[in-house]
Amino acid sequence: MSAAIHDNPIWAEARPTLSVLIPFLRDDPDALIGLLDREAAILDGAAEVVLLDDGTNDAALTARLAARIDASALPIRLISLLTNEGRSVGRNRLASAARGSSLLFLDSDMRPDHDRFLRTWADLAVTGETAVAFGGFSLLQAPDDARFAVHRSMAARSDCTPRDQRALQPEKHVFTSNLLIRRDVFEAEAFDPGFTGWGWEDVEWAMRVSRRFKVEHVDNPATHMGLDTVEILTAKYEQSAPNFARVVARHPDFVAAYPSYRVARRLKSVPGLRAVRPLFKQAARASILPVALRAFSLRLYRAALYAEAI
Repeated sequence: MSAAIHDNPIWAEARPTLSVLIPFLRDDPDALIGLLDREAAILDGAAEVVLLDDGTNDAALTARLAARIDASALPIRLISLLTNEGRSVGRNRLASAARGSSLLFLDSDMRPDHDRFLRTWADLAVTGETAVAFGGFSLLQAPDDARFAVHRSMAARSDCTPRDQRALQPEKHVFTSNLLIRRDVFEAEAFDPGFTGWGWEDVEWAMRVSRRFKVEHVDNPATHMGLDTVEILTAKYEQSAPNFARVVARHPDFVAAYPSYRVARRLKSVPGLRAVRPLFKQAARASILPVALRAFSLRLYRAALYAEAI
């Protein structure tokens, strides 16, 4: 696939240990680049950044990013694709462009929660002892608009979990939004390009990897800024149902312990589930209802989708 590449002046001479890999589509990663760039002095050449524009085709955005990249104190490469490749293929492409011995996958809507975020990851990369590590999510800097209240409630419950709790099911709590992977591990187990749309490709990858390598959890969080409305979340869940079924077929031993699977199995035997399912969606969208009830309804809607898929 055709791709345009823009390197800043210090890219060619850099010899990084850590490659920070940031995919984006119709987003502007400028703010994240600025925050990462603040650590350039303490990194002392240990890190590089590779950006992948997965088919935005916005000439103005590309020009702004090129100017930002050229002024950066970190070595940065921008890869711009003409058409969208998707989450798994795009991340595999990023890994192939990286030069470090460890890869840090970081989503463009993440914001580091402290000023030694990259330094912490670089220190782990230097030792070469960490195969896979997830740093954690937070909502410290996330918007508190009412339209995002349901997503905030759900994320606080399921995504923003402490390190010790994540470590109990290490493969389940792995997301490519703040994930360190040693290069040899990624070369042994890349992301499955058979996953399309949104959801589950990172957890399925972690399931495969955890059978061969140790998956660790550390306290090096970043804020997930990209909270969604209920309408966007329902669309994502609808996309994710076939992916969930793919995971169930491949890793029944893991998913048997997941609440989302257990609820989906119970709902599968409910008569008329397809007729009832839209009611869950309507309740989740009803702003007059308490946020907790709307979040519960949205989880039921997701489980009902999954029940039909498995």
